[in-house]
Amino acid sequence: MLSRALRLRRAASAAAAAALSSRSCFDVSTSAAAGVADTGLYGFPVLKTGKGFRRFVDEAIERSNELVSYVSQLPPSMEIIRAMDEISDTVCSVIDSAELCRNTHPDREYVEEADKASMRIYEYLHFLNTNISLYNAIVKAETEGVLLTEEAQRAAYTLRVDFEKGGIHLPTDKMEQVNQLNLKIAHLGRKFNENIMIDPGSVDIYPSSRIPKNMQHHFKPIYRAIPDSSEKSRELTDSKREKGLRVPTDSSTLSSVLKWVSDAEVRRQAYIKGNSVPHANLGVLEEIISTRHELAQIMQCKSYSDFAIRPNMAASVDVVTSFLIDLSKTIKDKANEEFRTIKNFKRQMCNEKTADLEPWDEAYFTGMMKSSAYDLDSSIIASYFPLYQCLEGLKLLVESLFGATFHRIPVTPGESWHPDVIKLSLHHPQEGDLGFLYLDLYSRKGKYPGCAHFAIRGGRRISETEYQLPIVALVCNFPNKHGSSTTRLNHWDVETLFHEFGHALHSLLSRTDYQHFSGTRVVLDVAETPSNLFEYYAWDYRVLRTFARDEITGDAIPEKLVKAMNDARSMFAATELQRQIFYSLIDLTLFGEQPATARDTISIVADLKRQHTSWKHVEGTHWHTHFNHLINYGAGYYSYLYARCFAATIWQEICQDDPLSQSTGAAIRAKFLQHGGAKNPTDMLKDFVGNGVIKNRGDGIIPDISCLCKEMGL
Repeated sequence: MLSRALRLRRAASAAAAAALSSRSCFDVSTSAAAGVADTGLYGFPVLKTGKGFRRFVDEAIERSNELVSYVSQLPPSMEIIRAMDEISDTVCSVIDSAELCRNTHPDREYVEEADKASMRIYEYLHFLNTNISLYNAIVKAETEGVLLTEEAQRAAYTLRVDFEKGGIHLPTDKMEQVNQLNLKIAHLGRKFNENIMIDPGSVDIYPSSRIPKNMQHHFKPIYRAIPDSSEKSRELTDSKREKGLRVPTDSSTLSSVLKWVSDAEVRRQAYIKGNSVPHANLGVLEEIISTRHELAQIMQCKSYSDFAIRPNMAASVDVVTSFLIDLSKTIKDKANEEFRTIKNFKRQMCNEKTADLEPWDEAYFTGMMKSSAYDLDSSIIASYFPLYQCLEGLKLLVESLFGATFHRIPVTPGESWHPDVIKLSLHHPQEGDLGFLYLDLYSRKGKYPGCAHFAIRGGRRISETEYQLPIVALVCNFPNKHGSSTTRLNHWDVETLFHEFGHALHSLLSRTDYQHFSGTRVVLDVAETPSNLFEYYAWDYRVLRTFARDEITGDAIPEKLVKAMNDARSMFAATELQRQIFYSLIDLTLFGEQPATARDTISIVADLKRQHTSWKHVEGTHWHTHFNHLINYGAGYYSYLYARCFAATIWQEICQDDPLSQSTGAAIRAKFLQHGGAKNPTDMLKDFVGNGVIKNRGDGIIPDISCLCKEMGL
């Protein structure tokens, strides 16, 4: 029933730049409202302690039960939809808050209590999802012509579909099976993600000099004995110990090692280890696959992929498969050409005419080729992107596009989960406050390791004059160098920041009657479109010159440098796109129709890699066991490519000529962001960009790929 709602990168002098820093509303430091009583985590009074999550769940269940009784007595009417949305809002406030807490709070009591709360509320969903009176009320409201708005009609339809995804239309025993399977899938998914954090892997590298000096301080020193056969005594002394480094192979660290370490053997060891953990997830994933398949069979679907894709724009596995295969064929020749170019470069650099190109070579040699071809120095690029200036850039972007401003507001005692967290309000001079955004930007132990957008509260209309403002959090893991006044971002981090900011704007600028459709609560096919669109802003010189300034001189980033960065970005664009197609096919295949004779997931992934990329599979590795999108998306990873095509079309047709104009911003907001999931996505995209943005294929929809191909020079 409620699963949809739960789904859920020159004008100024140095003095002027310093002034900009000091007055920035984004200045990242702690503050709290003096003399204000403790309001509780995220402003919820019940969350003054970790144990408050228990009462949070109790109150949510109590209020929801009242609403269930209320709905069951109503005649078919608009009020049914409003009350159902309040149930959704009540339950989501617990789940969303618990999810953010579990991933970011440094206090173990809060994390453990949030974890328990999350599981309790999911179990309560079992009651809601199997409540016949609620289902019957929705069906009657949908079919008896009492719904007066398009959004209410769409809400009734999606709520009914969500109920039926939970098996409510099946015999009682089958419905119970479906709900038990969903609970099992949720537990397994949590175990999969926990294993990734528990077992990131590591390699011991001797001697430490094999790691670049500027990276060594990140890793734990280790020592081993150097045997001396001439000595009768084998006692260790400093002169007989060799220093090494223990290098973790979590995704972020592994990425840095593969890009910056020149020693091929170190890269090989790190690649193999990093792509062979966590081993325990091989069994967890196989169990998830079989459980999801069992669920799909009960729901009379050929596969879980079929079950998951059916409600989306794509509508069928065949439509998605044909889209991915066509795209794969379109870029294959260019990707193969790029592969040969990298291999020849390696042979030149290593002076070996027959050297093979290995998977652990890609990041190192492509990075070297880009720097060499375009005279790029990552430290120089980073000097233009101090974090405070990047945040100021986001503020200027919102002002230019939407006429709105971010204001720093104090957090009340107990509201924040860490001293680094700041709170902003998005304010429009005519409309007032539009929503609230928490920023949690720095890496720390025990925190969610990537960058993500978390909802805390969705927007919804409470009355004709009152609107519940959305509250979201943007969580990143930028390095926090203690003792340094400035964190500098590499441009990949800038792109990631803009990507997640696109999600945040989707949440903050949507104005839907029902929180069921608030912001990113949309069909999966379009969910990543705003985030992909705002990545373009991170690469456009007209945008970058407004905030990317040299930290010392205050000079704006040179146009020549931005052009070189863009040229370097496009050097291996087909290879990167090929990788995303490969990931999508893994996701689609693992949860697709299951063969009579089961195959292990390693061999499936290896075969797909050989078929759809230019790169070899390394025996013994199983990279996909830390690919958490298999859990979070489950046959939906293709949506990144759908969104990329949609974003390319929007950028070229709507934004490219004048990306910072208010007319551009008005179109983005009025024709896309403000609708959230309340409007049919096909109609919304056609109204925004024109009929050419999508194509019909069979019973489903695929995006037009021409703008993406044009962007890549295909």
